[in-house]
Amino acid sequence: MRILLTGGTGKAGRHVVPYLVEHGHTVTNLDRVPLRLEGVTDLDVELTDLGQLLSALRMPASFDELDEPQEQAYDAIVHLAAVPAILLKADNETYANNVLSTWNVLEAAAILGIRKVVFASSETTYGICFARGERKPDYLPVDEEHPTVPEDAYATSKVVNETTARSVQRRTGADVYGLRINNVIEPHEYAERFPSFLEDPAQRRRNIFAYIDVRDLAQAIDRCLTTDGLGFEVFNIANADHSVAATTAELVEQFYDGVEVRREMGEHETFFCIDKAKRLLGFEPQHSWRDVVDDPRAG
Repeated sequence: MRILLTGGTGKAGRHVVPYLVEHGHTVTNLDRVPLRLEGVTDLDVELTDLGQLLSALRMPASFDELDEPQEQAYDAIVHLAAVPAILLKADNETYANNVLSTWNVLEAAAILGIRKVVFASSETTYGICFARGERKPDYLPVDEEHPTVPEDAYATSKVVNETTARSVQRRTGADVYGLRINNVIEPHEYAERFPSFLEDPAQRRRNIFAYIDVRDLAQAIDRCLTTDGLGFEVFNIANADHSVAATTAELVEQFYDGVEVRREMGEHETFFCIDKAKRLLGFEPQHSWRDVVDDPRAG
């Protein structure tokens, strides 16, 4: 597929872009900072300017395309660019940037007839990650039907983006898939960060003890690109296990006393339910911290 990807130089994007290229896709990266990956064109585009985005979508993806007799259309947009968290910019800037850029991506796709948009939503939409004080899930495992009632500018922008996506999909009939991405972990971070998580599991409370290996995130995005006909959907994206050594039962007892557990769960099964992504996308996480860091409780 010929893909326009925003935010390809960010923490997730710099792994997603090469994964997609390796799987046969042609990718143009829209980012303020170039990725400089062979075979990938970098464009510096202000995503809050709809005119710039429309112009980028009509440009050649490479000098080689100048030899094509007709203009080449994009098959899909993957929208990862955003102010990625709170406490990076003033809240009003975070909200405005994330909401307007996503509106522009979806509107540009509608104007040009692009029939597939995959966009980054967030685990934070459930209102736990960036809440003040203690917030617990309404129930476990947290699936896509769980209420999304955040209090912060970042997560609220993601909830608004999901509403915008649903609206545009209803208008166009295109496939628009939102990924509620959990805490993104790069391969080198297992050795650097996870020993501390294993020693003090409470550090992972705000992420519902979940995580997503960036390579598995890339797989999920590719599965979205190659799965057609779902209309508008949102998917939780996480790895299959907890980010700590404690078992499901131990975590429930220590951190979720009184929270309804709606079904029997595996000994180390993630609380950030990925059943829907498995069922509808064929998503199957391949990586785990256990492949890199020794479980101190293993016999």
